[in-house]
Amino acid sequence: MKIAIIGGGISGLTLAWYLQKSGVAYDLFEADTRPGGNLRSWATPEGFLLETGPNSLQLSPELEELLADLGLTDQIQEAAAVSQQRYVLRDGRYQIMPGSPPSLLTNGFFSLKAKWQLLKEFRQPAAPIDKNETVAHFFRRRFGSEIVDYAVNPFMAGIYAGDPEQLLINKTFKQLPALEQQYGSVLRGLMKSGKGAGRRRIITLKNGVQTITDTLAARLSSYQSGTTVTAISRAADDTYQLELKGPQGLEAAPGYTHLALALPAYAAAPLLEPLFPKAAAALAAVYYPPMTAVYSAYDRAAVAHPLNGFGALHPKVEGTYAAGSVWTSSIYPNRVPAGQVLFTTFVGGAQYEDAARQPEEAQKAAVHAELSKFYGITGAPRWQGRYVWPRSIPQFDARIVDAHRAADALEADHIVAVANWRVGVSVPDCIRQARMRAGLLAAEK
Repeated sequence: MKIAIIGGGISGLTLAWYLQKSGVAYDLFEADTRPGGNLRSWATPEGFLLETGPNSLQLSPELEELLADLGLTDQIQEAAAVSQQRYVLRDGRYQIMPGSPPSLLTNGFFSLKAKWQLLKEFRQPAAPIDKNETVAHFFRRRFGSEIVDYAVNPFMAGIYAGDPEQLLINKTFKQLPALEQQYGSVLRGLMKSGKGAGRRRIITLKNGVQTITDTLAARLSSYQSGTTVTAISRAADDTYQLELKGPQGLEAAPGYTHLALALPAYAAAPLLEPLFPKAAAALAAVYYPPMTAVYSAYDRAAVAHPLNGFGALHPKVEGTYAAGSVWTSSIYPNRVPAGQVLFTTFVGGAQYEDAARQPEEAQKAAVHAELSKFYGITGAPRWQGRYVWPRSIPQFDARIVDAHRAADALEADHIVAVANWRVGVSVPDCIRQARMRAGLLAAEK
């Protein structure tokens, strides 16, 4: 057995790491000279440490074990305690979002009508399973429109850069329909199963989350950066040959029994097209909306809001320019110069595409105007920057279904998809999937 891993993001690197630990031969090819894919940490000359991908990580058991394995436990930095509070814009002002099912009823965020709808959910019977049901439809039929507008919509925009009217509940939160079927009520199921209890620790690493992927790449015995896989072919003995474009020009890498596609669906599609055209078409159809992160720094004295939380999300019904902001300086105070605060504002996603494509100066000006309005800011920013993702987070909507079916079928030809579009978009999801896949491949050895 010899495995070619194409893509050096967190999924590909983690897969290679666990294959290496199991003694399975592999080669990992990454087109960029920098490992990490979506995990990028950016230290600016002005003294800011920014993240262009995930700003924080949930410390899952798999992530915690990987960090210990890599000797990075002492690099863990906990999010500030204040970050437990999350805000949502409602009626033009920020309000603290209830953080647990009981507080949904006691907090003043939702109307009496919405609270009554929550109570009625306990007695509402389970509906027949619908694999094509959207997130919005699921929550609307069980909890009502207000919950969708002011809780589900901003949450899905913040996590998936997505539209709950399009995202599928069976592909994003499949445990919720399962609880409905098992207990007759989602809320009863959350309470009895304990799945809604507590939050995992929120962390980063002292020098940025890119530390994880940098360390993984440095520990791998067969990692080739700056090497693009331009084509895949199949030999008479059913092994795979790769055409590579690297520092030495074009070359071939033959004799791989398995391929691991640790790539975005749109990047994997052209490689598959000559051999597996139907699979390639399914992967090419996966939707990645554009997204821009705009960073805005102000003197603390110029901002009226206490910023006592993780950040604030904007429901679509509020008609805002941006999807919301993370209060970076509140979560990790050491990442900004003394006396300043930093907002990481997200412009774009499936519900805000037009804004994502605007010119840089227009985006910065619009973000500053909106921040000034909602946070009581006086004066201009001390500094602004931005990072653009032309294609950001894969959408788990109806188009992902065919891509997942195609990935299942490719496994018969010893091609496995190990990427965030396969099972989940979070870093813990990617690590869990890559580790599981490494174990399955090692078992074939």
